Amino acid sequence: MPSKLPRLFVSPRSRGRADVALDRDQAHYLANVLRMKPDSYVLIFNGADGEWCARVTTAGKKSMSLVAEHQTRPQEGGPDLHYLFAPIKRARVDYMAQKATEMGASVCRPTITRRTVAERIKVERLAANAVEAAEQCGILRVPEVRAPQKLEDVLSTWEPERRLVVADETAAVASPLDVLAAEASRPHAVLIGPEGGFDPDERALLLKQDFVLPISLGPRIMRADTAAVACLTLVNAVWGDWR
Repeated sequence: MPSKLPRLFVSPRSRGRADVALDRDQAHYLANVLRMKPDSYVLIFNGADGEWCARVTTAGKKSMSLVAEHQTRPQEGGPDLHYLFAPIKRARVDYMAQKATEMGASVCRPTITRRTVAERIKVERLAANAVEAAEQCGILRVPEVRAPQKLEDVLSTWEPERRLVVADETAAVASPLDVLAAEASRPHAVLIGPEGGFDPDERALLLKQDFVLPISLGPRIMRADTAAVACLTLVNAVWGDWR
């Protein structure tokens, strides 16, 4: 058996002796790109049952079936971390979905602000990028990707026990680690605004909310995708699974 096997996210079952039918794209990738034949092996996971080594039982050009033979890793959890972001250009949104997955986000929520200028968000594309990142990086869970919502609607239905960390370029420049460390541990979320920054009325609305914690990311203005990675890193270091 090869030391490094390809990994696939499958749904819904992957546990022992379960037969797993792959979708057409997965079957094409294994059969026509990797040239896998019956009795070849692949690693599979579904976000709930850990990672399993599966054997190819049938292989055709457009279909393929596997059987899960033994577990290679038990299911791992991760931080209860929601990632909210104002959509930007498509290629960079793809990047943000991938990096949020790698950083352990449990939920991705596109959030429409007044200065959002990106084209229509395709939830299926975001989900596909999250899956691809999880497959490539050895992660055992894939974040839930929710439909886009306007910022005002997000705030009006917010769970008040979940702290919302907002990257705010107008916040006082101070150590974000100190600001975060002063907060009690609780479920948390990160919000990255649009490239032009939040509209003044939106910023005022955010700062009125008891659950909002604005932080500075330093003296330099970052692109939205850079700010996302920076903010997720800080939150993981203080509240997440990097402690």
